[in-house]
Amino acid sequence: MWRDELKDTDLEVFKAEENETRRINEGLELIPSENFPSRAVLKILGSVFNNKYAEGYPGKRYYGGSQFVDEIEVLAIERAKKLFGCEHVNVQPLSGSPANQAVYFAFMEYGDKLMGMSLAQGGHLTHGHKINFSGKSYQAIQYGVDRKTHMIDYDELRKLARKEKPKIIVSGATAYPREFDFKAFHEISEEVGAISLADIAHIAGLIVGGAHQSPFPFTDVVTTTTHKTLRGPRGGMIMCKAKYAEAIDRAVFPGLQGGPHEHVIAAKAVAFREAMKPEFRNYAKQIVKNAKTLADALLDHGFNLVTGGTDNHMILVDLRNKNITGKEAESALDRAGITANRNMIPYDSRKPFDPSGIRIGTPAVTTRGMKEGEMKEIGGLISKAIENSKNEGELKKIREEVLELCRNFPVY
Repeated sequence: MWRDELKDTDLEVFKAEENETRRINEGLELIPSENFPSRAVLKILGSVFNNKYAEGYPGKRYYGGSQFVDEIEVLAIERAKKLFGCEHVNVQPLSGSPANQAVYFAFMEYGDKLMGMSLAQGGHLTHGHKINFSGKSYQAIQYGVDRKTHMIDYDELRKLARKEKPKIIVSGATAYPREFDFKAFHEISEEVGAISLADIAHIAGLIVGGAHQSPFPFTDVVTTTTHKTLRGPRGGMIMCKAKYAEAIDRAVFPGLQGGPHEHVIAAKAVAFREAMKPEFRNYAKQIVKNAKTLADALLDHGFNLVTGGTDNHMILVDLRNKNITGKEAESALDRAGITANRNMIPYDSRKPFDPSGIRIGTPAVTTRGMKEGEMKEIGGLISKAIENSKNEGELKKIREEVLELCRNFPVY
């Protein structure tokens, strides 16, 4: 019904939505930060909860008529607490970056030292990059990975923390294919008197599914997005120890945000309920199985992988031995119906817009029901597309193979 209404109201937007649905169904989505939420999540995103202003928190709003948004926000909070095993939750952050900003705002003054992973070596913009608010507002201390192993050296991390004594130490990344030792990060933070902050945006679904170690109960504060591996709506969340609850809540509202997006919070509640089901644990573990199988397939096809493989949902491919840049590879794969993203590799000599690598992941294809057999096939398709990056005829044939594979695993 609503799609007919959209078609009658705005044909241009309707056609764009039709084309995006077709792209999703007919292609392989391998960007590790993307996923396909359920129809229930999408439905509540377009619900009447979109209409309600509700500045404040449940039971203490600055607007009347908030009894039902209170109900769904409390549901989201309590489900998240149970899901992650944490003491306090704020579900109002609009996304991961605002969540990180709120944590910094809660515990630091402008100019204080913030220690996070370098964007060029796997971190996120909000972990202290110089062009981001986090690098402009705070004195950013950046750690990276070992030049040979491309993995975090925790002894070097400790030395840097002892030398700089930051107010917050951030663990977490956007392009690091190995597990984080959250306990080690917290112990280092404790030693230097810093708040330990785990940004689990990429791996939240793996954590609740038992496929990655958890930062709880020792980490002071944890931020996450609610999409990616958690497979919910686009949004953010902050979890923390009870003693930090007031500081976090005041930083989110009134510190940084006004009215929360209650339709998104309702969708978060639905996604958290889905993640509590036994089948979600199977899903999370299958993501990792698929990533490992795809990594092995790429190695068999002669690709070099950063760190030699993966422990989580993502693979970082070093393309230098294939004589193709990340930008060129992304374009060729796209023309073959495979969506990935160009990405810098550690100690990359190229620029971010045209780096030496690509980043791929398995959350979305695992949502479709694909397993190890399909991962081996996908590894072969990627290899053929890269080898034939300038051969449009071959890329068209590969696209037909992709389409045939996708027909067996419809999304929407």
